Amino acid sequence: MDNYLQANRELWDELTPIHARAESYDVKGFKAGKLTLKPVELAEVGEVQGKSMLHLQCHFGMDTLSWAKLGARVTGIDFSEEAIALARNLSREVGVKANFLCSDIYDLPDKLTGKFDIVFTSYGVKCWLPNLKRWAEIIAHFLKPSGFFYIVEFHPFLMVFDNTEQATDFKVTQSYFHNPEPIKWEPGGDYASKATVVHPSYEWTYSLGDIINALIGANLRIEYLHEFPLSAYRCFPFTEKGADGWWRIKGDKVPLIFSIKASKE
Repeated sequence: MDNYLQANRELWDELTPIHARAESYDVKGFKAGKLTLKPVELAEVGEVQGKSMLHLQCHFGMDTLSWAKLGARVTGIDFSEEAIALARNLSREVGVKANFLCSDIYDLPDKLTGKFDIVFTSYGVKCWLPNLKRWAEIIAHFLKPSGFFYIVEFHPFLMVFDNTEQATDFKVTQSYFHNPEPIKWEPGGDYASKATVVHPSYEWTYSLGDIINALIGANLRIEYLHEFPLSAYRCFPFTEKGADGWWRIKGDKVPLIFSIKASKE
């Protein structure tokens, strides 16, 4: 397992400078004052002024700093040293205060103290987690009583379909169900740019039931599960980008993202 995590860490160290230059991440726009948060999470998380927030798997921190711009006291966590270094530089450059810590999620209780009003994570995070049960326990550990966890994420149903550039319609190529052994994806093109990466990735699949039951098992109460026929990125070649910036499949055939809010009693 350590070998898988180390390989993924090397991949994200490689991806960080690529994403910093990628048009889709729009670092220039962010520096000019643009928020990177999407309407879904802004509406569902709600008012954050004066609240403490723990942002898990924050990459290089633009969403973290966007929450800070809205008044939250945010700590961003990521396992990539390159990503955290860039996040700290961005924080200084835009003059927005946030705390950034380089840590694997599973090591976090040994590196971070305190409790938070909100634990937040979003878009492309669950596939890097080898142990969903422990992930949920760590979320519960860092929540204050009456605090809540919020995730907005790509729908696990998407992961069963072919998403190569040759795909023209839905074709099942992967299992929907979890396997303890990750899927190895050989090096190839980056999802956010035309760059080619040299490191492979190791990814895990989880069903929607796996996610919900992990949170329930950590004594969190599910407030809601929402599903949406839109995506934050071009998840299939046959998706179309709307004027609102969301990607959709004609006819809204399948859910593309979901959100869950879970509270600590």
